[in-house]
Amino acid sequence: MVTSLLKANVAMLKKLLVFTLIMFAFGYALVPFYEKFCEVTGINNLLKPDVLIKENWVDEARWITVEFDANTRGLPWQFRPLQSSARIHPGEAISVMYEITNNSDREINGQAIPSYSPRFLDKHLKKFECFCFTKQVLKPYETRQMPVQFVIEPGLPPEINTVTISYTFFELPGSGSVATK
Repeated sequence: MVTSLLKANVAMLKKLLVFTLIMFAFGYALVPFYEKFCEVTGINNLLKPDVLIKENWVDEARWITVEFDANTRGLPWQFRPLQSSARIHPGEAISVMYEITNNSDREINGQAIPSYSPRFLDKHLKKFECFCFTKQVLKPYETRQMPVQFVIEPGLPPEINTVTISYTFFELPGSGSVATK
C-alpha cells in the first residue's frame, strides 16, 4: 500500500511539474502575443506621442488658439496654468505646464477633472500625458509643476478657431483630517 501511495504521489508530482512548466511557457509566450495583438489593434499606440504625431498631419494653413483654465473645488490649493493660451496648428503637439500649491498644513489627495469648450473637442483632443490621469497627493505647503501634452487633430471643424481646456481639482476621500471651512 505504501509503494502504491508513493507511486501515486510521484506521478502527481510529475504532472504538477509538467503543468507548472507549461503554464510558465504559456505566460512567457503571452508577452510577444500581447504586443502583436496591441500592434494590430492599435492599442499599443494610444499614448505614444511619436506614433500619434506621425499618423496625424499638421495643418499649417490653419491656426487654433487654445485657452487654458484651472480651478479648485473645496480645496485649499492654488492651481494655475503657467501660460493662459497658446496658438497652434491642428495636428501640432504641444506641452503646457500647470502649477499647483497646497496652502494647508495637511497632506491632501486631489483629482483633476477636465472639461472642454466646445463640448465635442474631446473627440479631436489626444493627450499623451496629463496630471488628470492619476490622483495627485500634495504634502503641506508643497508646490508642484505638472505637464499636459496633447495634440488637437486636424479634423476639428474649420469654423472653430478658439478652444478652451479647463481642469478642476476636487479633494478625494482619504485626505488627512477634514478640511475646515
